[in-house]
Amino acid sequence: MLLNSKKFGLIIEKIVKEKRITYMDAVLNYCEDNNLDSGSIKTIINKSLKEKIQIEAEKLNLIEKTNSAKLPL
Repeated sequence: MLLNSKKFGLIIEKIVKEKRITYMDAVLNYCEDNNLDSGSIKTIINKSLKEKIQIEAEKLNLIEKTNSAKLPL
């Protein structure tokens, strides 16, 4: 199945809501279920999804927090 960033984002949003998992886990889950290398999907992750993953990673202290002010989700 050919995916664009919009379709991929919608699929990930659906996985997050249905399985009640993080965005990071949803992306990895999708890759595992579809036999995809997680590095190969970086071109179809849209800006919104990247921001959500970044916020999760910051909360988990996986990456340094950005200095920009963000509203809580």
